[in-house]
Amino acid sequence: MILLPGLIDAHVHLRTPGQTHKEDLDTGTRAAIAGGFTRVLDMPNTTPPIVDRDTLEHKLAQIQSSAHCDVGQFLGGTASNATTAVALADRTVGLKLYLGQTHGSLLLSDVRDAIAHMRAWPGVIAVHAEGWQIVAAIGLARLLDRPVHCCHVSRAFEIELIRRAKEAGTPVTCEVTPHHLYLTEQDAHRLGPLGDMRPTLGTAADRQALWDNLDVIDCIASDHAPHTLAEKQGPEPPPGVPGLETTLPLVLSAVHERRLSLERAIELLYKGPRRVYGLPAQPGAGVEVDLEASYVLGETPLHTKCGWTPFAGMRVRGRVRRVTLRGLDLLYDGRWHPKL
Repeated sequence: MILLPGLIDAHVHLRTPGQTHKEDLDTGTRAAIAGGFTRVLDMPNTTPPIVDRDTLEHKLAQIQSSAHCDVGQFLGGTASNATTAVALADRTVGLKLYLGQTHGSLLLSDVRDAIAHMRAWPGVIAVHAEGWQIVAAIGLARLLDRPVHCCHVSRAFEIELIRRAKEAGTPVTCEVTPHHLYLTEQDAHRLGPLGDMRPTLGTAADRQALWDNLDVIDCIASDHAPHTLAEKQGPEPPPGVPGLETTLPLVLSAVHERRLSLERAIELLYKGPRRVYGLPAQPGAGVEVDLEASYVLGETPLHTKCGWTPFAGMRVRGRVRRVTLRGLDLLYDGRWHPKL
């Protein structure tokens, strides 16, 4: 049994407001706690998106009333809110810019809008950028000297570009997901819609490049993006997979296999997210984990509302036994605190 700090998942979609049939702040933060996370950072692409004072205040009130762990909220950048967003910076964890793979007001199809945000926003800017878009994100970080965090890096050439950018002193950081570390396009074919996410799964060479460049990566984040099984099995399945409850055991399995050290795992799941986003310490936060526990994912029910995982059937090491926040046991040997 070892004691870890309260871990941080820097990229989740808790689906509140507007999509709570998939997940909500209650079930999503229970899933976080069950996965060893005492803080999560929630993305703004909800319905409606979190892009102004009204939507942000409403979301923060919902977090205050319904979340069981700490939740940091991203603000979304649009083509029209670069000026007004700045006034909300101190109430958010960061700004999220979608340079592709989204729809509605959050899609920034004109690079001038991204430039306006980068010039105005006072803190770190997280970007959804794939392919050529990641080249643009790194270039803007370099030219404007603004801290840019590249979400869910998934391809060999992307991580190689980020390595070169860091070596050149560009203020760029990045994260990788467990599904891009473990799965490939062959798994996507096997899983069908349950293996469809954005970015899509890469080749075996892409996956190996992520492991080979693990020293360049700042965070491992789940990109927890739940959808119901009915949606995934429907005629137009949406992309995205859950991950809050599988991230830690997958990382600890890699520790067991000596693919990384326990110290590096803590760096990727705690110290890195704190450093990238300038997060304060959480008083009385800790996670007790049985490193020797071996079990198969999917054998027991998940706490996430969607109830499934693309990793079902995989044997992993490391089971969360106790989670504490502000000196209070939130979870202890499978039992929730009475107030949860």
